[in-house]
Amino acid sequence: MKIKQCFLFLSITLLAATSYAQMHTDQKNLPALIQVATGNTLVLETRAEGQITYECSKEKDPLTTYKWTMTGPKADLRNTKGEKIGDYSGPPARWSHKDGSFITGSQVAVSPNGSKNIPLQLVKADVAGGQGALTGVSYVQRVNTQGGVAPAKKCSADNDGEKAEVSYRAEYRFWAVN
Repeated sequence: MKIKQCFLFLSITLLAATSYAQMHTDQKNLPALIQVATGNTLVLETRAEGQITYECSKEKDPLTTYKWTMTGPKADLRNTKGEKIGDYSGPPARWSHKDGSFITGSQVAVSPNGSKNIPLQLVKADVAGGQGALTGVSYVQRVNTQGGVAPAKKCSADNDGEKAEVSYRAEYRFWAVN
């Protein structure tokens, strides 16, 4: 009886692990715009919680219009166990790991994720430094975004220059060439 229970437990555990891995590396459920090119492998998955800072400012054209403009994000990166392993900040977009490795990147594409969430995003790594978890990363995906959009508060001449922080959550997936 114990052998059957152990076998059943092992089978369920392997099935769950396989499903989890497929769920997070299978890009078929993501918009084509933010899918990573074939020939890359998922090397790190993080969860981010932080703030995006917006500033109320005059648009360049026409000069009488005001809007909230993103000035930069700041977030903690956590592993799947919830342990802080790094930071995300910008501009420019920069991911830093506690092991000393880091990358900066340039946006390739975005895809909407509802009116209350910042868009999904694909970033190509530009500059890398240090040796560690982020060494060799070629792309970063931002998926499963929650929040982070510009404040609902009106932006006008009355609050020109005002800054506001908006909370957001997302997953950042790091990919490297096979």
